[in-house]
Amino acid sequence: MNTTLRIGLLVLLLPLQSTAAEQTAAAPTTNAAPVIPDSDPELAEIIVQAPEPRYVAPTNRDRIGRVWVPVFINEKGPFRLVLDSGATRSALTPKVASMLDLPLNKTPPVMLRGVTGSAIAQTVRVDSISVGDLYVGPSTVPIVADAFGGAEGLLGTDGMRDKRIFIDFRNDFINISRSRNRRAAAGFQTVPFLKDDLNLLIVAATIGNLPVRAIIDTGAQASVGNVALQTALRRQIQRNSRGQDQVTGATGDVQVGIGARISPITIGDLSIRDAHVTFGDMHIFERWGMSDEPAVLIGMDILGLLDTLVIDYRRMELHIKRKRDFS
Repeated sequence: MNTTLRIGLLVLLLPLQSTAAEQTAAAPTTNAAPVIPDSDPELAEIIVQAPEPRYVAPTNRDRIGRVWVPVFINEKGPFRLVLDSGATRSALTPKVASMLDLPLNKTPPVMLRGVTGSAIAQTVRVDSISVGDLYVGPSTVPIVADAFGGAEGLLGTDGMRDKRIFIDFRNDFINISRSRNRRAAAGFQTVPFLKDDLNLLIVAATIGNLPVRAIIDTGAQASVGNVALQTALRRQIQRNSRGQDQVTGATGDVQVGIGARISPITIGDLSIRDAHVTFGDMHIFERWGMSDEPAVLIGMDILGLLDTLVIDYRRMELHIKRKRDFS
């Protein structure tokens, strides 16, 4: 069986010429007052709301199952950007650039690094990117031809250093606020980030008894393992192979891998059985310098099984709450 997977991750942006530095400032106040879920003790601040769900289930609209965030660009919008914890920068589609009258010939191009390849991309200059407590000042933003699933761009991690993202999958709710440096609430498990120089969200995991570095990527539809992991799990993959998967990255490049059901993937006390992982020599693992050690990119096919996910960048922690019927 052949399966097509889409991963809208932009992990690195290398300017082909020098670009202006980004600035982060205090977010403007909004008058939004939606109903606040009781499960999050920090939601007294600005709440993100939109007329459509922030989490789109695989059976809905884009059939991908990623987190949509209503984002204001130059104080206009909101636009539907995919929350992408694997992207070092935000990105917009040509349609959004056109709607905002942003010229494509005033800023230098950049090199995009995606899961499946690299590409030179045009850029535009924006005055502000804002959602909740996140406010990024004047910055240069790349243009991606397709953010997949009807999204109008990607919301990357620039400006997130002191932020806390609360995602309630069950109630289609997301909040981006300043972290108050609090420990995880009751009922949540804490998983610390691993320190690295790549500005990635990486945690320690195991597959069976094998230690693995797991990159948490909310912008990816599916989970992908590198060749080192494929070699280490070759017997399990041979037994549980599901055929070839075609992976399309944000740059439009396509790579083919082997899909297989893998058990168990363990992150902290959370254990996931029969997860579908695509294995292959994906471009991004070489770029990350992760070709020689087992590594897996955890996408929304696994993250979306949770009840609630909190990403606290200030504390460098994930706070995870599993569904009651999770197994």
